[in-house]
Amino acid sequence: MKAGGAVDATDKEASKPIPIPKVRVSRVLSVLDFTLRVVAALGTLASAIAMGTSRETLPFTAQFVRFRARYKDLPTLTFFVIANSIVCVYLVLSLPLSFVHIIWTAAKNSRIVLIISDTVMMGLLTAGASAAAAIVYLAHYGNSSTNWFAFCRQFNSFCERISGSLIGSFVAITVLVLLIIMSSVAISRR
Repeated sequence: MKAGGAVDATDKEASKPIPIPKVRVSRVLSVLDFTLRVVAALGTLASAIAMGTSRETLPFTAQFVRFRARYKDLPTLTFFVIANSIVCVYLVLSLPLSFVHIIWTAAKNSRIVLIISDTVMMGLLTAGASAAAAIVYLAHYGNSSTNWFAFCRQFNSFCERISGSLIGSFVAITVLVLLIIMSSVAISRR
C-alpha cells in the first residue's frame, strides 16, 4: 500500500489465489479413475470367487441323503456370481479407455459413455448384492413365519464365505458411485 491509503497494483495481484490448471486436475481425476477401476475389479473378482467356491458338506450322512450346501442351490446366489463376473469383465475392459483419459484429458464423449456404462453396471451389481444379502440374512436368522430355519448353525463355513463375499461387492458398488461422480465432475470442468 502507498501512503494515503492508495492500493498498489502489485498488492492486488499478490492477494489473488493461484489457480490450479484444469489439465492437472483432469489428469489427477483420470489417474484416480484408473486406480478405482482396478480396485472395483478386484473386489468383484474376489466376491465372485469367494461365492463360487463356497460349499460345505456336513460330516454326518444318511444312507441315501447327504447334507450339503452350495451356492448353486440358491438361484439368487448364482445371480450374484454372474452379476459380479459381468461387472468384473466390464471393469477390466474399461481400463484401456480409462488409461486413454490419463493421456488425453480432453476426451468428453468417451467419459459420457463410461458414465452411462458405469451406471448400468452399478445397477446390475446392486441388484445382485442386495438379493444375495437378503438370502444371507435368511440363512443367518431364518424366518419363523415361513418355516425357513437358520441353517448357518449347521453350515458355519459356508455361511462365513457367502457373508464375506458380500463385502467385496458392496465395496465395488461404492467405488462405482465414486467413479460416476468423478466422471461427472471431470466433464463439468470443461
